[in-house]
Amino acid sequence: MAIKTLSAKNSAALDKDLMSVGAFSIDQLMELAGLSVSQAVYRTHPPSRGRRILVACGPGNNGGDGLVAARHLWHYGYKPTIYYPKQSKNDLYQRLSTQLKNLNIPFTDDFSTAVKETDHIIDAIFGFSFSGEVREPFPAVIRALEETRIPVTSVDAPSSWNIEEGPPKDGPGAKFNPEVLVSLTAPKPLVKYFKGRHFVGGRFVSPDIQKKYDLWLPEYEGIDQIVEVGNDGQKL
Repeated sequence: MAIKTLSAKNSAALDKDLMSVGAFSIDQLMELAGLSVSQAVYRTHPPSRGRRILVACGPGNNGGDGLVAARHLWHYGYKPTIYYPKQSKNDLYQRLSTQLKNLNIPFTDDFSTAVKETDHIIDAIFGFSFSGEVREPFPAVIRALEETRIPVTSVDAPSSWNIEEGPPKDGPGAKFNPEVLVSLTAPKPLVKYFKGRHFVGGRFVSPDIQKKYDLWLPEYEGIDQIVEVGNDGQKL
């Protein structure tokens, strides 16, 4: 049985409901998303496998999730480096960046060099709302993600993928399939094209919202913010 997924249209509507009916702020949702991503990285790439983590952040909410994840990973004992070439002027993103700078976490403009000096990469460039062409400076970054042998964890969607149709037919991202995917809130249709380890994260959905969107949600254990699932949606 195929895993039940959440469409692009419903993903956007659900986010609005979380912030209206659900009374969550964008700060809260981003914090919970980033925490989920950090736990997935810890689960799949414990510090014993290398502490250097390169976090590639886009200009939107997906990038914000990456900034939050980097902060948590620093507190777990990792050594994050941030690639954030199109930094948002929004106050929330500015505060998230300042929090990292206060921890002396380095920012880099040289992605190709940073890839050679890391043990794991977090792809927090584009999320479920991405569509169209990959714009500069990200084509070269996504090609590097395709070509590297360093394990990559993607946040909600492998960057350049269409939420419904998966990887592009050609161009940057056509051959990109990361080792780990963290689906936030609920899996999106693109998961049927994904071949790696799949986690669902985002332990904040109320029963009413789950019912409204007919969501499939895993059972979280203990203090975990993530659950690893198979292609059939069964917990691993």
